[in-house]
Amino acid sequence: MKLTKMSHACVRLEKDGRTLVIDPGLFSEADAAAGADAILVTHEHPDHFSESHLRAGLEANPGAEIWTLRSVADQLSAAFPGRVHTVGHGDTFTAAGFDVQVHGELHAVIHPDIPRITNVGYLVDGGRVFHPGDALTVPDHPVETLMLPVQAPWSKISEVIEYVREVAPQRAYDIHDALLTDLARPAYDRQIGALGGSEHLRLAPGETADL
Repeated sequence: MKLTKMSHACVRLEKDGRTLVIDPGLFSEADAAAGADAILVTHEHPDHFSESHLRAGLEANPGAEIWTLRSVADQLSAAFPGRVHTVGHGDTFTAAGFDVQVHGELHAVIHPDIPRITNVGYLVDGGRVFHPGDALTVPDHPVETLMLPVQAPWSKISEVIEYVREVAPQRAYDIHDALLTDLARPAYDRQIGALGGSEHLRLAPGETADL
């Protein structure tokens, strides 16, 4: 499986000539969903869900389909009948040849005065990759590669470190990093790498890794 990091929270997974894209949002490249055979969206916030990005991917490939939660599906189903699937915690499905399990239900707390929305994470191919969206969800399954939300308005580094410890993946790659400056990255790399207990890695947008 090949992992390509796109900007912010978006990643592309390729296997056997097919491509799965997760969370092509407004902070990601305009063509982040181009060439996708399947697209997964964790929640409705615009840095994870861009209708224009999704439309571009679906229109470029008439066979492409989307799996997402209801709040996103309701915005797309009418335009792409039969190609948008609603999922929730505990569901399993196959998308573009990838086996996917859905974990989690709620977005992390941003502030007590802000209502929490639905958020789901996706466990791909029996734990080879887990993308939690905007939550520190711990799946009930071993994880090889954790896509780690390294910096967000709803988190602090101690929580990120504890999350890596609890999931205990073989490796963690940074995502959700568009607001993290290059000046701050060494501090995050050093602390998560030293305290998380797993190999901590990051890719620049467009860089790839073989998993």
